Amino acid sequence: MPLKPVPREKVPWYPSVDEDKCTGCRICVDYCGYRVYIFNETTEKAEVRNPFGCVVGCTGCQPLCAAGAISFPDLEAVHEIIRKLRAGEE
Repeated sequence: MPLKPVPREKVPWYPSVDEDKCTGCRICVDYCGYRVYIFNETTEKAEVRNPFGCVVGCTGCQPLCAAGAISFPDLEAVHEIIRKLRAGEE
């Protein structure tokens, strides 16, 4: 039996950028092929602009950030949310 699809907009999986830690190196902007990030020319920091473009479970940009400015939600908690959505509990 196939799994019930869950609309991407209901899955809270996307990065956060700590503006205080971000050095403006643009590595995350350049790395992400899904264009999750933009570089804000005014603040000279990376920003999450397309959060739901992020692939659920992907953290490829996080280890590339030497400043440690990128974080993600707890994957197990997100899996639990998906399970509940599929079961019709949310």
